[in-house]
Amino acid sequence: MQLQVEYIDQSQCAPTGCESVTAVMLLRYLGVDMDVDTFLDTCLDRRDFELRDGVLYGAHPAECFVGDPRDPEAMGCYAPVLRKALSRALPEGWFAVDETGAEIDELVERYLKREKTPVALWTTIDLKPHVEGPSWRLFDSGKEFVWRSNEHCLLLIGEDGEDYICADPWENHGIVRYDKALMRRRHRAQYMQAVGVRRR
Repeated sequence: MQLQVEYIDQSQCAPTGCESVTAVMLLRYLGVDMDVDTFLDTCLDRRDFELRDGVLYGAHPAECFVGDPRDPEAMGCYAPVLRKALSRALPEGWFAVDETGAEIDELVERYLKREKTPVALWTTIDLKPHVEGPSWRLFDSGKEFVWRSNEHCLLLIGEDGEDYICADPWENHGIVRYDKALMRRRHRAQYMQAVGVRRR
């Protein structure tokens, strides 16, 4: 099975904004007329890093996007941030759900098959192993936060035999098939994060 979506490449509009580009693909699937720039400027919470006495401080990615998605050196955001951003753009009768902790096959059944909607899913760039770091101090607590690099968000749109089918905004990958077993491992390494949309 495979849902048909309008593909968007993140390379030019948001080189580190895979989460937002994925969200816009999902919104367009639902018939929402929105572009990536509008989503970034009106829906996404974000905050830049600050240098304080030579120490780098930043937000927690579960609170807002860390940096600017248009900046190639920015970090990213986690599922709670994308859920909130999507909620600001969804049409009447829909709501966003943070599905962190759900296995990919559960999401396929719950959303693709039952709701007939794609799912924003966290994995890694090209399914590479994640890398620990960089790190920064959190604004509120001053505690060190360690980012898991190669973090990536794409749109899960189907499955086919041993593969999941995804609209992957990274470097104009387009519609791709990724090995299920490997993608499950990478999804777990990024804290099993996902965001789905459901009808009220």
